[in-house]
Amino acid sequence: MPTGEQRGRLALYERLMRLDKPIGTLLLLWPTMWAVWIAGAGRPHWLTIWIFALGTLLMRSAGCVVNDVWDARYDAHVQRTRDRPVATGAVTRAEALMLAAILALVAFSLVLVFNPLTIALSVAALFLAITYPLTKRFFALPQAYLGVAFGFGIPMAFAAQENALPATAWWLLAANVFWAIAYDTEYAMVDRDDDVKLGLRTSAILFGRHDVAAVMLCYGATLAILAWVGVYERLNWPYYAGLAVAGGMMAYHYPLIRGRTRAGCFKAFLHNNWVGGAIFAGIVAAYGLRGAWPRWEWAAGGG
Repeated sequence: MPTGEQRGRLALYERLMRLDKPIGTLLLLWPTMWAVWIAGAGRPHWLTIWIFALGTLLMRSAGCVVNDVWDARYDAHVQRTRDRPVATGAVTRAEALMLAAILALVAFSLVLVFNPLTIALSVAALFLAITYPLTKRFFALPQAYLGVAFGFGIPMAFAAQENALPATAWWLLAANVFWAIAYDTEYAMVDRDDDVKLGLRTSAILFGRHDVAAVMLCYGATLAILAWVGVYERLNWPYYAGLAVAGGMMAYHYPLIRGRTRAGCFKAFLHNNWVGGAIFAGIVAAYGLRGAWPRWEWAAGGG
């Protein structure tokens, strides 16, 4: 039975890993699951599904911990982040890095059941997760880098099941980059004033007074690319129904963000969970119409 002090420590680690704020995990999980289903032709193995789902949680948690280590001195000056455990000193940098290393090692152990290509891509995914926080110091559009980092489960899903990286993998990754720019610009609009004072770079600062238009254009690009994926993969009508629902949700974000209020922008950002879920539901339904469902038998070499 853990003591009160141990429970308090675990609560700090939970906050550090953002387990109390699952939106980031979900925004990483949805595009990964899009790819798992399409690469598996609607019949991914259940073990593949669980490995990618758990790996997503572990890598997002590790990324959050590393992010807080890199950004500790900035977080202390931002209203939304000033109470984070590393920023307040409740968790030391060394302690946080040890936690991140453990999470990354556990995630890496999961992909060892797959082929060498998947394992190699997992190393690249780790590099992206570790370096993303640094891009806010010098890159005018760090949200694009985030889109690659958050979407790297896409090529991994194709590698794990096809041992190849077909065109669809890259189209899905491109769609995710535009989606990430859209939703993370909404997120950045919440912190814009603080980021300007600290000299950080974000898409909300880059786009300036055109931020709302840029968000909507990126949403449009996301839907256009995903529609092309549907044509290329010959997906049935439920897929396009899912895209239509997602498009309606994206349109709903316009009145939320046009006033540029913190509450409205943050609400729009959180609502993207349902956008990703609607697209995923359309993919599953499209393959279900073909009679394709997840399978139990495990293919040699993973997948």
